[in-house]
Amino acid sequence: MPEADVIEDAFLEFLATEKNASPHTLNNYERSLRFFRTSMGEQFANWEDLGPEHFRAYLFELMKAETARSTIRLRFAALRSFYKFLCHRHGLPKNPLAEVQLPKAEKKLPVTLSLKQIEHLLELPLQLPLSQQAPDWMPLRDVAILELFYSTGLRLSELTSLNAEQVDSTTTTLRVLGKGSKERLVPIGSYASKAIQHYRHKAGVHEGALFISKLRSRLTPRAIDQLLKKYLKHSEIPINVTPHKLRHSFATHLLDNGADLRAVQSLLGHASLSTTQIYTAVSKTRLKEAYRKAHPRATGA
Repeated sequence: MPEADVIEDAFLEFLATEKNASPHTLNNYERSLRFFRTSMGEQFANWEDLGPEHFRAYLFELMKAETARSTIRLRFAALRSFYKFLCHRHGLPKNPLAEVQLPKAEKKLPVTLSLKQIEHLLELPLQLPLSQQAPDWMPLRDVAILELFYSTGLRLSELTSLNAEQVDSTTTTLRVLGKGSKERLVPIGSYASKAIQHYRHKAGVHEGALFISKLRSRLTPRAIDQLLKKYLKHSEIPINVTPHKLRHSFATHLLDNGADLRAVQSLLGHASLSTTQIYTAVSKTRLKEAYRKAHPRATGA
């Protein structure tokens, strides 16, 4: 079997070319392999000589350091995937991770914004004074970005990669390229559709990147994170607003108002229905809370 560095590079190349893994996934998996090798120190010689006891010891060290369960499961997902690759492509006779039991995932409910908080956030770009260096279309762009996040539940990477040609203003739909290069068609709400049209007309965006900087280059994920932080400073919202929280809010508000779970799954681009089902727990929690507050006999005297 090739040396450790060579085999790791081959694995990452396999993920990129044959599995269409995103740059984010590739980075996480590469870091996970590196973390494990670092934890082994001088004990590490090569991947094929490791046994279950090495990975149990690694798991013990992570838990002793109070590493989040989600992080532990992510690192071991990378290691499991790597060893499947070694077994199938390089003839490793046995996967040492098959015997390693991981702690169960923590069930954390997604944090969502209320409708009032969403509406407050969407109004902010047009309420704040424009800086001298900013083009006059910039607040319209920011409104369009926020409206689109909430209207469609797009992932940050999906929104930043959008091109003007993917927006069909006639049918008010959006062609989105999601995880694993899977394409889906997403409807756009009337508020978001009008916001996009207004911004494009003012900024003269007719082709190429849909959302641009003042230098007219494609907006980066980092730039959109900074944009949200800027508006959050001027808001009364007590939580950190991220694109993913807007995605959570989109899904939860749909279910709160009677949307079908499978329809929400399709809109979010989830491969598995179980991924979407976490939002039903949020809706049930909100329903119980509303009942507890409103019903005269919901709680004891």
